[in-house]
Amino acid sequence: MMTTAYYLDALVREGLSHAFLVPGGLIDPFLEDLAGTPGLVPIVAAHEGGAACMADGYARASGRFGVCLCIGGPGVTNTLTGMVAASTDNSPVLLISGQVPTNWEGRGGFQDSSPATLNDLAMLGPAVRKSLAVENIHLAGHHLRSALTAMLSGAQGPVHLSLPTDIQRGNISPPWIELDPAVYRPRVLDPEALERALGILSPKELEKAPERIAILAGAGVEKSGCSDDLIRFAEAYAIPVATTLRAKGVFPEDHPLSLGVFGYAGHRHAIEGLTSGEVEVLLVLGSGLSQRDTLFWDSKMLPRRALIHADIDPMVIGRTWPSEAHLTGDCGEILRYLLLADAGRVVSLAGTVSGRRQWLDRIRALGPRWYDPETITCGETPLHPARVVAALRRAMPRHGALVVDSGAHRAFCGHYWEAYAPRTYFSATNIGPMGWAIPAACGIKAARPDLPLAVVTGDGCMLMHGMEMHTAARYGLAVVFVVINNQALGNVWLRSSRQGPGPAALTEIPGRDWAGLARSLGLEAATVTMPDELEPAFGKALASGRPYLVDVRCDKRFATPVMPFAHAKALWVDE
Repeated sequence: MMTTAYYLDALVREGLSHAFLVPGGLIDPFLEDLAGTPGLVPIVAAHEGGAACMADGYARASGRFGVCLCIGGPGVTNTLTGMVAASTDNSPVLLISGQVPTNWEGRGGFQDSSPATLNDLAMLGPAVRKSLAVENIHLAGHHLRSALTAMLSGAQGPVHLSLPTDIQRGNISPPWIELDPAVYRPRVLDPEALERALGILSPKELEKAPERIAILAGAGVEKSGCSDDLIRFAEAYAIPVATTLRAKGVFPEDHPLSLGVFGYAGHRHAIEGLTSGEVEVLLVLGSGLSQRDTLFWDSKMLPRRALIHADIDPMVIGRTWPSEAHLTGDCGEILRYLLLADAGRVVSLAGTVSGRRQWLDRIRALGPRWYDPETITCGETPLHPARVVAALRRAMPRHGALVVDSGAHRAFCGHYWEAYAPRTYFSATNIGPMGWAIPAACGIKAARPDLPLAVVTGDGCMLMHGMEMHTAARYGLAVVFVVINNQALGNVWLRSSRQGPGPAALTEIPGRDWAGLARSLGLEAATVTMPDELEPAFGKALASGRPYLVDVRCDKRFATPVMPFAHAKALWVDE
């Protein structure tokens, strides 16, 4: 079997249905097999950066991994931002790049970016878990297995394989043997550490039991697929749950125990509840406690008695604050261990349920979950983004999903959109590349074609990756693209406008007809200028069953709902 067929057959055997690429001379040997591999649909992107983001979106939505193919050199450099976004959000993506034949390396060959010259491996090195050059046919299968294992183990992330064209045309005899399922779901558990944590949550002496216990759920809950276990555990002991922005949806935001999002664009109940100084024990599940997950490392969220920090990656435990219980392991295994604890072992935890319910009632009495809830009914024109997000949520079915780009609209979506299930809220939260959501949505829709899906993006993002709407149209990927058209780089304008007209002008974007661009690329489209046009336009777009763009004319002057985060940032002092 030729190497190209072997690699594509391996992808199918690992459960992938799509591959994302931009064709080019250095992957020509793949093309025939890409066109003829049963069970694998090739999606040709407009740009290699878009293909990488599509593979990232596919991975996040499918729970498997995504694959992107491109040429070395300029193809690889175009993927770099997408690979960094996947890396910082622990998204498993396999990048396969074509390379010049091994006997050309270092001789001045066209597009030679082998280790002897520009060295794609070195350029990608900091952005991926492993980057390998397959320079011997006997290593083609071995290196693929090594890369996939590195991609999926522990804290997941992207990997890269560089395949010279002569190796692509070589032959591999043994068939691909599928990875063990445990590679995808490493069920790591430390019973001794868990017993220490259980002793904090439920001490043997009832009078010493903590009453005000809260959970902060991060992306590790989503990656473990244990949202149901989190709900069962929270309900069993009436423990209120906040999520990070990256984990939005892992705990239903209309659940009676939900505090909403903590950190950037967070909700009142989560922020004021966790920073009140009343929390005795905080159980952190699958969050590295980054800047945005901690409200700019606000130490007021530290509990009075104990921080229990659980993550599959031991490197992030203790990175921000030391913990009284250090749990390296899979969030699902940890939750199931706690749920299966003997009834006699959790007497104290069960005995404090009534007090926790009273505490949660006090948190809810602090005020509405949303800050400035009146903005979702704002009747001004140009439109308020909060009203746009609220109207889109009403138009979407409960199980519908949202892909959010980078910009001011990220804050409005994080705050005003309600998510009810895992893998229904997607955003590249840790590096924040503009335009990511547009191609990522194509990958998400390819992975889950029956999922009602919308994108909220901005005109600045459209300038960067708007051409990937062509990909959605080409393959009939029914994504609703909602453009918050405020004629500016919104977040940057909000800052620069305070500096004066000169800086502000540098962040402004001349008005463009995004609906007209969408139609030229094969989409249906509409333009909305009035509040009462929003829901009908969104309803029509969703009902069309086709790629559709709604160009919403918004005002750039509306402040984003990040007041607590901005306040915490103002108090931060770099030593």
